[in-house]
Amino acid sequence: MSKAQPASRFELPPLSLYIHIPWCVRKCPYCDFNSHAAGPQLPEDDYVEALLADLQQDLQHVHGRPLTSIFFGGGTPSLFSANALGRLLDGVEQRINFTTGIEITLEANPGTFEQAKFRDYRSLGINRLSIGVQSFDAAKLKALGRIHDGAEAIRAADMARAAGFDNFNLDLMHGLPGQSIDDALQDLRTAIAQSPAHLSWYQLTMEPNTQFWSQPPQLPEEDTLWDIQQAGQQLLATEGYAQYEVSAYARAGRQARHNLNYWQFGDFLGIGAGAHAKLSSPRGAIQRSWKTRQPKDYLAAGKDFIAGQRLLSAEELPFEFLMNALRLNQGVASELFSQRCGLPLECLASARALAESRGLLEREPQRLCASREGQLFLNDLLQYFLP
Repeated sequence: MSKAQPASRFELPPLSLYIHIPWCVRKCPYCDFNSHAAGPQLPEDDYVEALLADLQQDLQHVHGRPLTSIFFGGGTPSLFSANALGRLLDGVEQRINFTTGIEITLEANPGTFEQAKFRDYRSLGINRLSIGVQSFDAAKLKALGRIHDGAEAIRAADMARAAGFDNFNLDLMHGLPGQSIDDALQDLRTAIAQSPAHLSWYQLTMEPNTQFWSQPPQLPEEDTLWDIQQAGQQLLATEGYAQYEVSAYARAGRQARHNLNYWQFGDFLGIGAGAHAKLSSPRGAIQRSWKTRQPKDYLAAGKDFIAGQRLLSAEELPFEFLMNALRLNQGVASELFSQRCGLPLECLASARALAESRGLLEREPQRLCASREGQLFLNDLLQYFLP
């Protein structure tokens, strides 16, 4: 790849906020997120206070930009009361402006749904839910260590709609232990029947430092996984869910705006235990940082929440940008690379030509877009852009 040299212009990208709530009812055996089983009493007040102090420390990176989206992730953010989240959102808005029509998403576990609680969430301005269903099959849910059953998952979707959430996502896994093609398609059909605006449909993987990594279950064969993926994508398309990212499917106009900002290499603040951030300066420097991981250490941090940070070099930026952008089915406009990275498009020329010659990248001068084969072998495609 050509040596990266700074471009003459750099535009600060849109800004989002990720808020991490690290507690859950029980740690799932496949989960490698920073999540911890909750005790009998959640430290809501102390944690909200710490989150706002954390945000205050990061205001130097805002540079006058409003927030375009907020995402409460976890853990299980729906364990927190509406009062706690209301105080938090008020505190955030006192510090940073919100764009008109800001998207505010809350992750929720079907086993934590209460009608009144979710009506209160909606009244706070939270306007999107991401419900962690994973499966509707009782045996599969038990194997995954989930705290809910299929009926509770369906009831959660009904409650979300009744509480005023017309925009909600269902998280669904495939490639589960003992899962057949018919099993996977039945899960999808049940999810579609709930009429979510968005579906995240992704394959179960074995991640280090999880129970499944040390005690792996019997997963479907590779041929079965391929058949599940192909049949599922066809079903989703037929039912009006357009795939726009590797694992994301949406009704028209219902793409996850917060996640799109990630994939388009926008900026995001990250507050909370173990939260990550990617932030740009007006002069074009781009920094990644991460916060203290353990909740008890985070709560004791006072004003020093950052556990680590590093500046991305010009040589790293092409890979960092494309690792996100090429996940999108339509890719991104070529000019976005210079806008987000402050580098000339020419620095991609040699690697781009090679990837195009291998059939992994579309030959579209105005777009950076993986071919169908490139989408299937994304890691192979990205190898061409390593520093």
